[in-house]
Amino acid sequence: MAPDPAQDPHVYHFISGLPRSGSTLLSGILRQNPRFRAGMTSPVGALCAALLAQFSAGSEFAPLVSQEQRRAILRSMFSAFYAGTPQPVIMDTNRAWCSRMGLVQDLFPGSKVIACVRNVGWVMDSFERRYRANPYEFTRLFPGNPLRSTVYTRLDGLAQHDQTVGYAWASLREAFYGEHASSLLLVDYDLLARSPAQVLPLVYRFLGEQPFDHDFDNVEYDAEEFDLALGAPGLHRVRAKVEFTPRRAVIPPDLFEKYSQMSFWKDTAGSAASVITIQTHQDTP
Repeated sequence: MAPDPAQDPHVYHFISGLPRSGSTLLSGILRQNPRFRAGMTSPVGALCAALLAQFSAGSEFAPLVSQEQRRAILRSMFSAFYAGTPQPVIMDTNRAWCSRMGLVQDLFPGSKVIACVRNVGWVMDSFERRYRANPYEFTRLFPGNPLRSTVYTRLDGLAQHDQTVGYAWASLREAFYGEHASSLLLVDYDLLARSPAQVLPLVYRFLGEQPFDHDFDNVEYDAEEFDLALGAPGLHRVRAKVEFTPRRAVIPPDLFEKYSQMSFWKDTAGSAASVITIQTHQDTP
């Protein structure tokens, strides 16, 4: 028997933001709490997009599905996917949620979106490190051989608005300045890694949940099969101890400076979003 969305016992919140910015780390921490279901990117966002395509103008089925039916179908999809999940609070992860804030709020009024962020220069540097760590693999992170040629073409490809970093960045910027920004919380990776005991209570307060006593020395999460299929082993591996490890950048200084300028959330003027960040962390390679 299909689950009844009206009887869905779960509370839904969402994790989004930039790649290589701590979303898997945050999920690994939150899943210690028996109330939370959290993990790496789920297929729910892609399923929503596929269903919306069938409902929308240009589809022969669009005139046959009312707005209320569309809402009910999407709610049913969430209920079906998470049916049997014992944890009452679902934290669904997908980069797309920041570009669908209106949909999220209509489906689940009062839900929150946590967006993990990081100086974009370090985001690019992290991707480049993963690429160089596997010299015998043409990872699927880049769409074609020309974009794999040099660090300049690789990072320029990632920054395109329809690619891994560019899409997530544009979606985050849309949400940050949008009409639903008050339901958005940005969490800076550096601060989460340096001071998790200070960050997590703020996350719980934003979610309206009671704080939980996390063990920051035993946080483990891995998605080995997924990463191998992507051609990027270790991409989602979380080390047991939450700590910040200073390092030098491997990308050229001009590229690091170029992409660092994209960290727009340091200026909160014009946005109703909440931000957990530090202004004094090291931003240079």
